Amino acid sequence: MCGIAGTARIDGQDLGPGTDALLELLADTLHHRGPDERDVLRQGPVGLAFTRLSLVNPEDGSQPLVSDDGNLVLIANGEVYNHRELAASLPSGVRLRTGSDCEVLLYLYRRHGLDFLRDVRGMFGLILWDRARGQLVLARDRFGIKPLYYHRDERRITLSSEIKGLFADPATPRAFDWERSLSVPAVAASPRFGGPGTVTWFEGVRTVPAATVLRIDLADGRTHSHRYWEMPVEPEEGTGPEEFTRRYGEILTESVRECATADTELGLLLSGGVDSAAVLALAAPQLGNVHTFTALSGGTRVNGDAEHAARLARELGVPNHQVVFGRDQVPTPEEWRRLVWLAETPMTGPEIYYKHELHRFARAERPGLRGMLLGAASDEFNGGYSRELIGEKDWDSFEESLRHMDRATALDRHPGLRRWWSEGHDYFSDAALDHLGGGPGRDVYRAYVESEYAKIQQYNVWHEDRTAAGSSTEARVPFLDHRLVELTAVIPRHLRPRLLWDKRILRDAVRDRLPARIADRPKGPFFYGSGTRHAYRMLVGVLRANDGELVERALAAPGADRYLDGPAVRRRLAGFGDGATDDPAVELLMRVVNMGLLAEMAAQPPRLADLSPGPVRTALTAAAPAATAPSAADPLGSGRDYASHRVPAAAEGVQLLTDADDSWFLLHEGQIEYVLEQDSPTLRVLRRIDGATPFDRVLQAAGVREEEVRSDLDDLFDQRLLAFN
Repeated sequence: MCGIAGTARIDGQDLGPGTDALLELLADTLHHRGPDERDVLRQGPVGLAFTRLSLVNPEDGSQPLVSDDGNLVLIANGEVYNHRELAASLPSGVRLRTGSDCEVLLYLYRRHGLDFLRDVRGMFGLILWDRARGQLVLARDRFGIKPLYYHRDERRITLSSEIKGLFADPATPRAFDWERSLSVPAVAASPRFGGPGTVTWFEGVRTVPAATVLRIDLADGRTHSHRYWEMPVEPEEGTGPEEFTRRYGEILTESVRECATADTELGLLLSGGVDSAAVLALAAPQLGNVHTFTALSGGTRVNGDAEHAARLARELGVPNHQVVFGRDQVPTPEEWRRLVWLAETPMTGPEIYYKHELHRFARAERPGLRGMLLGAASDEFNGGYSRELIGEKDWDSFEESLRHMDRATALDRHPGLRRWWSEGHDYFSDAALDHLGGGPGRDVYRAYVESEYAKIQQYNVWHEDRTAAGSSTEARVPFLDHRLVELTAVIPRHLRPRLLWDKRILRDAVRDRLPARIADRPKGPFFYGSGTRHAYRMLVGVLRANDGELVERALAAPGADRYLDGPAVRRRLAGFGDGATDDPAVELLMRVVNMGLLAEMAAQPPRLADLSPGPVRTALTAAAPAATAPSAADPLGSGRDYASHRVPAAAEGVQLLTDADDSWFLLHEGQIEYVLEQDSPTLRVLRRIDGATPFDRVLQAAGVREEEVRSDLDDLFDQRLLAFN
């Protein structure tokens, strides 16, 4: 991962010496993306700034890269996974002069022109200066995994890997785009299909589209857009489900192998679900003792993610760090403002917060770690939300739900017709919507996938990039290998229920690599569902901190007075009670406040380094080890007799641990087996088991009746975590 930026005259003139200060400021702003090295270049009409995070060939991968004839200059952010294969295809006279995986792009461009990315596998944003033609070439990978933004006027264009870099240029407007941002359906959690194009949230800021090459003539600013990849449309008839599954498994295996290749340490975010578990199972043989990181929050305790992640890591023989998010741990207003400024999106919420903190912990725990493998973006193209959208029904019900979304999307474009379909009238057929693009003749699943393609650019890869970059870490996403997405896109309609209901193609492809309980484990949202109230309590806490500091800042931000009703915002926040709610209005209010915070910070951009991220989360703190029961022929005790005189004790290797927030965990040989609710009867009993006190006195001291804990104790004895002396 790197930070790339630049500025260029597009009116036939050269840049002046005054541009050097802007280039240095661009490099300073992107320092967190590339703390290992930096370089600045200004020649003629073009100036480039580069900051490097070294993952591949640290000793010999500096940029800018220059072709052997000096005509092409390149800076690139990301990775070209198949660079060796591509280099082998170059003419025999070409000799690469560095170990950079991106150098091959120079010669691919010289040979193929705007089609130079057609065979490239990887993730990248790039700026290429074609000196001979007097052109600037900008491009991004097929899914927009790596960002590249720009602002331009009639004289000049300025580019940056992050939007905050553009604000270093006085020519860039410093204003939040309220109207356009409020029109994004996802911001309001509206059940609509997202449209093409990515909203940048700020006025005058554009993004280079994914899968696109932009060519800009430096003499007059004329711009040509060339799209080099499209998702295939025609179904692959005649191929059976077993063959689709076999090919999916082969491609995923190769994609993980490529993503797990680096010259520095890589880690893995492990959620306990099938996506990250599959990546771990495929990467572990290559990486060996790969460190994995899991969020241990109220939500992941309830939904079982933390427990499944710890157990899987133990079975695969890799370390698992359970990063604790206590119920009373709430970011300060300054920490939240920094997170929003880092992420550059009003969609900043619990998921982004948790991932940001996981990356921070990982980098502090493993200072040599430079990259992180993710299980992200599997759901979007593998049918991962099919059950979530409709519940425990079937594919037909899922498609009917998609038709409702498609209809609502079409009616948004024709609001005068909405009343006939949304107010209980049944006079009209959905066929009447055919000409609006939302009728039954349309392939709604295809429309859904195209919407998901837009969504991952607007949200998924956007925040995965920023949350990792904030800790100088590169996020790698094996599921966004375009060959995987192309394969699932051509599955014929009649095979979709078999392969794409609840990610069946993935589950079957990795079934021989994972325990059945993981391969078949239902999808669990990162914090929604049973754990929502824990995440929302945190959001309410940060909104109320310092007498509602964030709310007041947002309401005072430029433009807020035109769009926000201050008293209504304050009443809504006051109505959330103690914050332990699953009301989605909490997250919507957070997004509204985030808009105001972005508007405030855009007007007077702060340095990211001047905003405190707060302390890095700590590991579990061990309490005194529980007493160890002596070995016996019958370690469970005779017939599970809870006689009052019997003395319970922890088995060898069992510990009861707590953290600074008084969250409690039962560990066996260093691995978390159970997460215990605060002040629960079971926890009160376990805290009083010392290997010397009889069972009746343990219960008496804990203030607990036997029937309240018998079921839990049975489980602990069954698993040989407790025994009687």
